[in-house]
Amino acid sequence: MAISVEQFMCRQDNFGVLMRDAETGTVALVDAPEEAPILAAIERTGWVPSLLLITHHHGDHVEANLALKERFGLRIVGPEAEKAKIPGIDETVGEGSQIPFGGTTIEVISTPGHTAGHVSYHLPREKIAFTADTLFALGCGRLFECPPEVMFESLNKLAALPADTQVHCGHEYTLANARFALTIDPDNAALQARAKEIEALRADGRPTLPTTIGAELATNPFLRWADPAIRRHLGMEDAGDVEVFAEIRRRKDNA
Repeated sequence: MAISVEQFMCRQDNFGVLMRDAETGTVALVDAPEEAPILAAIERTGWVPSLLLITHHHGDHVEANLALKERFGLRIVGPEAEKAKIPGIDETVGEGSQIPFGGTTIEVISTPGHTAGHVSYHLPREKIAFTADTLFALGCGRLFECPPEVMFESLNKLAALPADTQVHCGHEYTLANARFALTIDPDNAALQARAKEIEALRADGRPTLPTTIGAELATNPFLRWADPAIRRHLGMEDAGDVEVFAEIRRRKDNA
């Protein structure tokens, strides 16, 4: 693949991601949760970033912006709707924006819900997406700044990507998400099998990401609001899709 991805842990459960274009050697960093692990990843790989892509303004995604900008002189790109809250931002993007990256193009998908201006970054040719705190493996982000309808639409956009799209999320929440998903979709054989795999990965200290859009469509209750078995389990056979999604989110908030 022309794009190589290096994923690593930051803070307690954040993922940091470096990606490198083999054709040009260009390197980008997606979000900046913590300086030391990012520097360690740069040292380990030899990949020095010239671009920092920010998904949203929360501190655990922008904490190292200014330190990294000072050290590497990198260009910081982030959502237009949150520019006042993103340290060191140089360029803003929104739905449909395109960012040249080496020999390819990064497309911006507006995915508000967790925050009002959250964006995701998609490399369509390479089938890679960075969804941060919108879509998690077996979950979705808390709705801090938007009503359920907004997150519902954002998740629909991501669910429409090709099934073999590789998805990198912002946090290692998958084990807790799997346990919750089984309370919503207990008879899903694919989910049961995936939960066992996740238990084994985490027991070995290994990451559960990346995931794929196809895996999420088969097992993530936050994308499965139309599934008859989930609706029966919730007693919401005749409810609207947004209502079902909102109820699943409410239950996760209170889990």
